[in-house]
Amino acid sequence: MTVTYTGEVATCRGLGCFLKLLRRWRGSIYKLVWIDLFLFLFTYYCFSAIYRFVLDEEAKKIFSEIVNYCKDYSDLIPLSFVLGFYVSIVMTRWWSQYTTIPWPDTIAVFVSATIHGQDERGRVMRRTIMRYVCLCITMMFTMISPRVKKRFPTLDHFVEAGLLQLNEKDIIQDLNVKFPKYSKHWMPIVWASSIITRARKEGRIRDDFAVKTIIDELNKLRGQCGLLLSYDTISVPLVYTQVVTLAVYTYFFTTLMGHQWVEGGPYKFDLYFPVFTTLQFFFYMGWLKVAESLINPFGDDDDDFEVNWMVDRNLQVSYLIVDEMHHTHPELVRDQYWDEVFPQELPYTLASEPFRGHVPLPSTANIAVMPQAAEVVIPPGVKVDDMQSIDMNSAIMFTAKPSSAYLRRGISQTSNTGTSVPDSISRVNSVTNILKKLFTREESRDSRIEKESPMELSSPTGGLLQSHGKMTSGGSTISLPSQSKTQPNTMRITDQVIEEVDEQLTITSHKNANESRPTVMNIFGQPSEPISVPQTKNRNMSNRGFSHSAPSESQVSPNDALDNISIGSTTDDSDSDEFAKLKAERQEQMRSRMILNLARSHSS
Repeated sequence: MTVTYTGEVATCRGLGCFLKLLRRWRGSIYKLVWIDLFLFLFTYYCFSAIYRFVLDEEAKKIFSEIVNYCKDYSDLIPLSFVLGFYVSIVMTRWWSQYTTIPWPDTIAVFVSATIHGQDERGRVMRRTIMRYVCLCITMMFTMISPRVKKRFPTLDHFVEAGLLQLNEKDIIQDLNVKFPKYSKHWMPIVWASSIITRARKEGRIRDDFAVKTIIDELNKLRGQCGLLLSYDTISVPLVYTQVVTLAVYTYFFTTLMGHQWVEGGPYKFDLYFPVFTTLQFFFYMGWLKVAESLINPFGDDDDDFEVNWMVDRNLQVSYLIVDEMHHTHPELVRDQYWDEVFPQELPYTLASEPFRGHVPLPSTANIAVMPQAAEVVIPPGVKVDDMQSIDMNSAIMFTAKPSSAYLRRGISQTSNTGTSVPDSISRVNSVTNILKKLFTREESRDSRIEKESPMELSSPTGGLLQSHGKMTSGGSTISLPSQSKTQPNTMRITDQVIEEVDEQLTITSHKNANESRPTVMNIFGQPSEPISVPQTKNRNMSNRGFSHSAPSESQVSPNDALDNISIGSTTDDSDSDEFAKLKAERQEQMRSRMILNLARSHSS
């Protein structure tokens, strides 16, 4: 059983709380070292007696030379480094084995919550699953702990303890005959998973997620059992253990001679008891004994884990959760803080009143920043040009978030502005630039359109788009770029001037507008009127026209066509007028389609 002393060192008072632990014998360093220390001192006094009472003068000189030789070269052994690193590995391994020990509590809670049924079959299923879990853990303990192995040496002892049934013992024995090499501690887990599957088929488990949860916990427990078996079979490398053992014992063997008192030595007085040599042996040998005691925490040492207590506790708690406490809880009543919602402070007793706790404060709670020092300062490396200065003073403060493709293109284009600049500086990606990109795609066509007379067209959003570059929608007006004159309250973007865009007013005006879907008629417009096509030869024309836009028989006759042809003339009166009209109509249609596309892209 692990020696517990936590309660005795809970509070440090006086000279130290560890001094009171030096009186303990069970689990102490005295119990581990006293035999080795007795043999060391006995050998030390034997060598000292031989030097003092047996050897002559010549032999004493040789003995003195041996003492000096051992004293000079004993410090070459790196005992502290080798021993300290080894004990560190053993301590880490010791605690890892404890945290790997499986406990059935989690599985018991899941089984009690998910497997329903107050009848005998439901109760048998729950108890059998937990009995299999405890059987798996106990069989694993018998393979790594001598204490549990002495308690359950055979399968018959499991039957007598109630962890195994006779038919289950026969199955395990038959499997051991067929496959004698491997352990069978995992078989109860397989049986438990089969029972869970049957409970799902019978409807005692409501959903597949609960089945998966329980099976995952069973697999986790099986993995912990396998990991403990791996700790048992795979130890710290034997070479390292041998190196540490040889280093400690050879060091103290040389100390037996190197720390002897001889005549003519550096110390004139004779100490009959080697005080510091004994302390050195006590510390280093005790260090090695710590590693020897903790390298296998499932043994019979005082500080090893109490595994037999775990076996009893696991079965009792498992049956208590899945059977005695299954689907039972105290009556639901209002707590005493029901009307207060939460208590201001829980009561203290007279004994705990001196330890009344205070609310902990963060480390920066007492740091006060003066108002003058709290002002934001723009880094000196930030450059603000005229356009960004106008943006910062503008009432519109919004930012258009770039797309991922724009971010990928802009990785190599680093900005010379810092990250602490306000959002208005980043309006290079705002609505103004979006409008600029839209209206500069067909600059050549826009220049031709602006030369013609102004006209009004209906936009898809219900407003009127005028050729002067201004689109009205509801109660708002959106100004398009103009090359003629700079308007007041404008911002300079490269070589163009664009008026401020009232974003909130634009959103409000378009909020109740009916959404317009593009159609073929919106894109291509109305079909053109039929025109006269000049004829070069007099042919018999059919009464039916080739197309809707070609002249019909009622409009153009063969005689009229022959009269309108001027052979060998450089001028064509009627045909030139018709082609000029057709060209003007085509240009007008192209212009209207372009303006509709611009209005549609802006509204979207």
